[in-house]
Amino acid sequence: MFRKFALSFSLLLSFSFLVPAQDVTGIWKGYFITETGDYYKLEFQVLQNGNAAATGVSYSYLDVRFYGKATMTGNFVRNSSSFRIREIKTVEVKSSLGGGTCIMNYNLSYSRSGKEEYLEGTYLGKYESKYSSPSGGRWGDCGNGKVFLRKVNTTDFYVEPFLKNKIKARQVIVNQPPPPKKDTLKVNPPITKPVTKPVVPNNPKPNNPPPVVTKPVTKPVIPPVEKKDTTRKIITEPIVKPKPKVVIPAPPVIKNRTNELVKVFTVSVPVVTVKLYDNGEIDGDTISVFLDNKLVLASKRLTTTPLVVTIPMSDDDGEHELTMVAENLGTIPPNTSLMVVEAGEQRFDVRITSTEQKNAVVRFKYKKPE
Repeated sequence: MFRKFALSFSLLLSFSFLVPAQDVTGIWKGYFITETGDYYKLEFQVLQNGNAAATGVSYSYLDVRFYGKATMTGNFVRNSSSFRIREIKTVEVKSSLGGGTCIMNYNLSYSRSGKEEYLEGTYLGKYESKYSSPSGGRWGDCGNGKVFLRKVNTTDFYVEPFLKNKIKARQVIVNQPPPPKKDTLKVNPPITKPVTKPVVPNNPKPNNPPPVVTKPVTKPVIPPVEKKDTTRKIITEPIVKPKPKVVIPAPPVIKNRTNELVKVFTVSVPVVTVKLYDNGEIDGDTISVFLDNKLVLASKRLTTTPLVVTIPMSDDDGEHELTMVAENLGTIPPNTSLMVVEAGEQRFDVRITSTEQKNAVVRFKYKKPE
């Protein structure tokens, strides 16, 4: 009996070393999307204390118009991979948008794909106490939306003191404007020719008055009246055959790689807009995009500014395929992107992953509106 218990305990101990422990300690970067469709950059710096408790700070920013930093507290439940954390108060704010500040309550789920770790979920906003009513605000009064974060080893700000001895991280500076060039190209002013007015001689008064010119009177020509043809004619309209859909052969980069179907969308609008962002840290991911095997975006780098593809939809076309091809894997493989699909009032978010062996395919089908 003792040997059986000892063997089971040793197997359990060995297995625990093989399974990587989930830990949210570190730097997480990505976006949150408001209910109105605005994108804000978001960064967490989190320290997990013990089994569940977690503390940290959050940075949210919208270019030069808004920047905020807040302290946070929460807990991470490993069994359910649930991470709940909320902001306590803002400690730094710079805003040109006006109005009060909000604090966020995040409800996130942890997931792992290979070496990549993600936090995805939703948030509720509440006006900070100094801006809310005396009775206090409620979560959701200051908006709500979705959150997408990826664990990284760089920060756009500085590593917080509570993380300096816990992780290996470095500070990077992004979105810096280029320095002004010292040698500016001199542009010569345009050469304009002087405008001279023509010299008009003084006309003396004529001695003799000019002759009077009389026009000859001509009778109007009345055209003959044409007789109407009363015979009935049968007018036949030419039959226009629909043009056959041009099928473009697949290029080698699609033909020689595995093409994985990620999502199928059925839409009822004439135009679909697809926007592609880098999903997390800007690490140099570069992609090419093909629409029905036709190249529409060539070797474009994924950033926080979207790459836009417009797809016309109709009964004649039936369906379209959008293929994302990884030109490189960036500094943090694999090549990941966030796809936002806008079809009329509908809006969808899809996370895309592609490698040098596998392309990602999204298919769009048209359904005539009822």
